[in-house]
Amino acid sequence: MNEIDPKKYLDKIAKKEKVTPSSRTKKYFTNLIVRVLIVSILFLSLSIVCRSDASLKAKVYDYMSKENISFTKIKNIYNKYLGGILPIKKEADTKQVFNETLKYDSVSLYHDGVKLSVSDNYLVPSLKEGMVVFIGKKDNYGNTIIIEDLDGVNIWYGNIENTSLKLYDYVEAGTLLGEANKDLYMVFSKDDNYLDYEDYLG
Repeated sequence: MNEIDPKKYLDKIAKKEKVTPSSRTKKYFTNLIVRVLIVSILFLSLSIVCRSDASLKAKVYDYMSKENISFTKIKNIYNKYLGGILPIKKEADTKQVFNETLKYDSVSLYHDGVKLSVSDNYLVPSLKEGMVVFIGKKDNYGNTIIIEDLDGVNIWYGNIENTSLKLYDYVEAGTLLGEANKDLYMVFSKDDNYLDYEDYLG
């Protein structure tokens, strides 16, 4: 019968070191440097290609100056492949999550969008995932939050009070936006064109 070699197992245990604060800091800065390098390489590669090809440079310049760039899509792609601006692992949120669907009693046309009849102090959920691109007052809509979704559609939520959101916050579908009292105004637009609300509220 073979005897167990204690040295063999001690070596294995030594390899599985516990994570120390210094190793965690080293890993953090290594990840940060790698991400900065990846973004820098992509930017420099595009710059070199544009500099060597005048027609491509003109196309890129034309696109950047004339097209509406969806920052929501850019942020989503960046987070998907690079995991966020800073390589910080978020701790699990143990707070109760507000995750509701939009509920209303009736809908009627209102200016460029619709007016939804809701209950008093109704907690308004985000219809879709996206980035907050505007918070402030809009004529006929009162305090308004505009969220750009992943398809570049701007969804307006008017008559909103008591919001904790800030400009450029990223929200998931069902996130609490704030409170509406009896009336919630909504508008759907893309590239300065107003869209049919039935495609979104249907």
